[in-house]
Amino acid sequence: MKIKLELFGASKDLSDKDFLEFNIEEKSSIKDLKQKIINYVDHNFKGNQYLKKIIENSAFCSEDDNIISENYIISQNQTIGIIPPIGGG
Repeated sequence: MKIKLELFGASKDLSDKDFLEFNIEEKSSIKDLKQKIINYVDHNFKGNQYLKKIIENSAFCSEDDNIISENYIISQNQTIGIIPPIGGG
C-alpha cells in the first residue's frame, strides 16, 4: 500500500516537495516506516548521518495531528507526518 509522509522542519531536506510517498506492506508500523525512510536516505543521500539522526529522533503524527508511537499500525492510504526535534533536541 502507498502512504504519504508529510515533511516538517528539518525533514524537508529529504525532498524538494513537502512530502514523500512510500510503498509499505500491510500492517506496517511506524517503526517499519522509519526503516523505509532510513533506506531512502541510504540510497538517495549516501547514508547521510545527519538525516538519519533526524529520522531516528523524530516524532510521527497521524492525519488528525495526534502523536503516534512506533508500534502504531498504519492503515491503507494514510497520511503520516514526521516532526523532527526542534533546536537539536
